[in-house]
Amino acid sequence: MNQALRAQAVVGPRGRRTAQTLAAAVVLAATGGLLTVTAGTAEAAVTCTSPVFKRTFYANTTFSGTPKKTDCDSVIDQNWGTGAPATGLPADYFGVRWTVTRDFGSGGPFQFAAEARDGIRVYLDGVRKIDLWKNVSTTQAKTANVTVPSGSHTLRIDYVNWTGAANVKFTYTPRTSADTDKVKPLTPTGTSLSYSSYCAKFSWAANKEMDLAGYRVYRRLKGASYPAKPLATTTSTSYTDTTLPKTGATYYYEVRAFDKAGNESAGTTDISLTTADETAPAAPKGVEKNWAMGNVENVSLFWDGNTEPDLAGYRVYRSTGKPVAVTAANLVSGSAPVSGAGYREALPQTGDWYYYVVTAVDTHGNESAPSSTTNEFMTQDRTPPAETALNARAEESEAGITLTWDASKATSEDFVGYRVYRSSAPRTEGKPRELVGEHVQGTSFTDRAATPGTTYHYWVVAADEAGCQGTPSVDMEMHVQGNTTAPPAVSGVTVTPGKNGVSLSWDASDDPGLDHYKILRGTLVDGQWTYKPLLNPGNFQPWEFTVTQHHDLTPADGEQVRYAVVAVDQYGNGLTPDGGATTAEVTEVDLRPDTDATPAATGAPLTSLGAHSYGDHGWVGWILSPEADGSGRKATGFHVYRWNPDTRVFDKLTATPVPREDSGYWDTAMPQGTTSFYRVTVVLSDGTETGATQTAVAAD
Repeated sequence: MNQALRAQAVVGPRGRRTAQTLAAAVVLAATGGLLTVTAGTAEAAVTCTSPVFKRTFYANTTFSGTPKKTDCDSVIDQNWGTGAPATGLPADYFGVRWTVTRDFGSGGPFQFAAEARDGIRVYLDGVRKIDLWKNVSTTQAKTANVTVPSGSHTLRIDYVNWTGAANVKFTYTPRTSADTDKVKPLTPTGTSLSYSSYCAKFSWAANKEMDLAGYRVYRRLKGASYPAKPLATTTSTSYTDTTLPKTGATYYYEVRAFDKAGNESAGTTDISLTTADETAPAAPKGVEKNWAMGNVENVSLFWDGNTEPDLAGYRVYRSTGKPVAVTAANLVSGSAPVSGAGYREALPQTGDWYYYVVTAVDTHGNESAPSSTTNEFMTQDRTPPAETALNARAEESEAGITLTWDASKATSEDFVGYRVYRSSAPRTEGKPRELVGEHVQGTSFTDRAATPGTTYHYWVVAADEAGCQGTPSVDMEMHVQGNTTAPPAVSGVTVTPGKNGVSLSWDASDDPGLDHYKILRGTLVDGQWTYKPLLNPGNFQPWEFTVTQHHDLTPADGEQVRYAVVAVDQYGNGLTPDGGATTAEVTEVDLRPDTDATPAATGAPLTSLGAHSYGDHGWVGWILSPEADGSGRKATGFHVYRWNPDTRVFDKLTATPVPREDSGYWDTAMPQGTTSFYRVTVVLSDGTETGATQTAVAAD
């Protein structure tokens, strides 16, 4: 408290304060409370915040002289009874004055209501509106309907008590019935608009109306009118709009105040914002109607145009499979959108089937979902592979002419391997060429079939699935020396006799020029070993083996045989049994019929007889001798017998003779994994059988 407002007081016997100096005691309260000044202090020192009344107390009924007390009063509704209204005032013949200046907004019809015992007068801007000025013993009351103009006005209420009990009450309230109040509220002021996180916050200053019911917020799209229905109704002084479309459009806002009678103010000045655009255009239609027959070199696409006002254009995507992914790798129309509803391009001639989709893009960069997919566009593969045999070189060794090259840095999806060509002249001369290697996946190739004494030119070129060839390697000239040295003898040869032949195995040769193995089977003829190569049953040529084991299906007839396994190089060089080849001698298992239990075969009139194994069947075939026997009897058929080692007899397999016209017999029950011995007799015209001719076959 400052020095001027310090007070000194002396408390008398009944607790009543008396002024000792010109200073007064000041009590301060919060807004709407009381600020009290004792007698002797200037009235102007008290300030009350509107609409709180400033109240002054007088010790007379003429409101003259210096007030005994000044404070702030938010409500005029007091009952002092027969006592004094405040310390230092008499219980009778005192006056109280209330004043307030406030903003009534747009004004309008109000009701002033006064009650008092004794006198009360109400003034609006100095004009008396209520006058009840007499000493009464009961409370008197009066109401007045007053039209208050818009803006700020001053109310003054004077109250006096002459004698007896004292009470006073005053209210002023707007009249809010629709029939009475025709005054529109003032238009709100202080509007502001902000946009964040796709929401708009619209704010305004509080309206001054005493009968305000709330505010109505309106929104319109640029170029359109405000709708009749408000976007929102609120009693607050702000509204957050969370319903804005994310389209990049411009919207305008206004707010209108409305009172309890339903009167609505004019709208505020338009205030606008432009929304963020995150709404993509619709997917283009009609793309799926594009198609073409046969192989396509150039494609032309068309579709229905989009109608979005902010459309920037289209993007075209292509891939070799469905669905077409909308990725940067598949974008073929470039970084700038295509302006029209069509697109043309030359297709890569890769042999693939190509598919397209189209998207629409707006000016804010929003991209639509992809359209439906086109039908396929077929192409012919004319694109060579990217692989190249780099730094190619050639050298000769025992293995042949070996070409090597560095791995290609570029790769292709349809690469199937390298091709190796050789010619008698450089590649550039266009002479006939020979393909000696194909589908080579690594970085080397050995030509094992080069003819010694010949000069060749080699080159390597990549090929794809369609047969397109890439860039050829350098030309490599080689004069083939060849060699006449046979691979060394094969080691680890073992032979094991069995019921259906002899099993052989050997160690793999590590000779770099090895091409294959051959097996020679030797038999004793006049005391000398005579060798014949095992024949390939597919072509009856000497069998070339690339494995290290073989089972020789030969009848187990107890014969002493010798096998030679020979390694052969690409030039045909190989050792002989007499020249160092590894041999192994073995005596076959003897499963021949027991001659003690059955007569020996004496021979039948057949030119030839043989047996073969075909899966689980056996075939016994013969050629009949054309001559009849010496008695003139002719052959009418054949009987076939098979040795049964369990019963030690030849079982007859033919219940009735095989017709003379047939040249063999199928044994569908031929035993497997062993050797079967067959005998065939000729049935003569008198019903007798000739002697038998015997043959044998080994079955898997």
